[in-house]
Amino acid sequence: MTYVVAFDDSPLSQAALGRAVAFAKATDESVVAVAAIPRDAETARERGWLSGDETFSVEQVARNLTDHVTDINPDVEFDYRVVDKYAPRGRVSREVRELAVEHDATVVFIGSDNAGRMVGGITSIGQNVSADDRYDVHIVRHVGD
Repeated sequence: MTYVVAFDDSPLSQAALGRAVAFAKATDESVVAVAAIPRDAETARERGWLSGDETFSVEQVARNLTDHVTDINPDVEFDYRVVDKYAPRGRVSREVRELAVEHDATVVFIGSDNAGRMVGGITSIGQNVSADDRYDVHIVRHVGD
């Protein structure tokens, strides 16, 4: 079994990662954080994936996200896919779903700013990722316990 976390380093995705790690400790399973990284320096800077003096490259963003994930828990693996600068949410969702399937996810943990609504109303990647019936979904709606 693998718990996969859709990770964008937002507070809710960090909370989702923390929950996945807690579940994994209780069940002796592994955790993989996944992301779709756009080829876009502006997006990377807005999301805090690059510091002000770092030159943009997808590889640098991936290293930084890996560091953020391992700061939360050093046993968590990080994997990613690259998407075009103007990739629609549907494309990002598809990449996250494919990564979940590749890692043989039994549960996908999702945290997003819009996850407080019913799943059908989620405007983030959560709606599309949660629609896949090859794994269960744990939606994190609150940062705190």
